[in-house]
Amino acid sequence: IFIVGLPRSGSTLIEQILASHSMVEGTFELPDMARLIRSINEESHDQENYPEAIARYVKGGLDQLGQKYLDSTKKHRSGAPRFTDKMPNNFPSIGLIHAVLPKAKVINAKRHPLDSCMGTYKQLFYKGQAFSYDLVELGEYYLEYERIMRHWHQVLPGRVLDVQYEDMIGDQEEQTRRLLDYCEIPFEETCLHFYETKRAVNTASSEQVRQPIYSGSLNSYKRFQDNLGPLIEILDPVIPKK
Repeated sequence: IFIVGLPRSGSTLIEQILASHSMVEGTFELPDMARLIRSINEESHDQENYPEAIARYVKGGLDQLGQKYLDSTKKHRSGAPRFTDKMPNNFPSIGLIHAVLPKAKVINAKRHPLDSCMGTYKQLFYKGQAFSYDLVELGEYYLEYERIMRHWHQVLPGRVLDVQYEDMIGDQEEQTRRLLDYCEIPFEETCLHFYETKRAVNTASSEQVRQPIYSGSLNSYKRFQDNLGPLIEILDPVIPKK
């Protein structure tokens, strides 16, 4: 189960809900899909690189690429039927994921554009997010993310589930059931009590997922609105209009 999106958009909450299910093992932000892409480039021998290089595998190598990913992630797993890969930056690779792991589920964590970007801007990430240090660049990156996700929804209809953070806050049980239905696993009450699940969480949201769902982070951008002029201008096409 891949969980993608932008930082500070609810992906850790989604992961913690899923990891509270008896059939799902929560891992980490795994680098294995990026490593798979690098291996494809290494095998290109200075010919076409990824994504064009995928054409070489279409007639008999896609399954092997998928198995390569599964083999490389074994060290993070202990045998549950399903496991999560919560690397937000995998969103440009959804086409590859679908091609090499056609049974995989992909969940896109979404949040109000200004809350998402503001949360990213004020967070000093451990390994850095190069696009997050300038409001203009951050806004442009968000628009590209939106464009890419529209593409995946168009060419892979029904394959990616959007989960809106605000909807999860507004009706936790309904959205949790929707999430589990998409993943084709039965509802379990423990998923509603995700904050009681004991597991390591190594993201900026580690403390938030140790407590029940709360609404205090909704529209948090409004506290800084007077200083977000460039970001608001860039994001105007995708900001919900009331």
